[in-house]
Amino acid sequence: MSNSDLRLRKCIVCKEQKSKKDLIRIVKDKEGNINIDYSGKLNGRGAYICKNKSCLNTAISKKLLNRHLKTNVDDKIYKELETM
Repeated sequence: MSNSDLRLRKCIVCKEQKSKKDLIRIVKDKEGNINIDYSGKLNGRGAYICKNKSCLNTAISKKLLNRHLKTNVDDKIYKELETM
């Protein structure tokens, strides 16, 4: 395993540290585009959310990605998160 696989990431909702495989990563790239990073390897500033419904629902209802990615995240990203 590489060191990046062993490093923990923090959920923006519950603040628990977990491995990357237990979290969903949302990325803002250099051009300001927001994407859900299914591979975990896209370049850019990332925010992590636990895969459990409680954290997802809180992130969606409070629009926490706007604050963490320092931009207005399009509603289609939030709608895509609702289906996860």
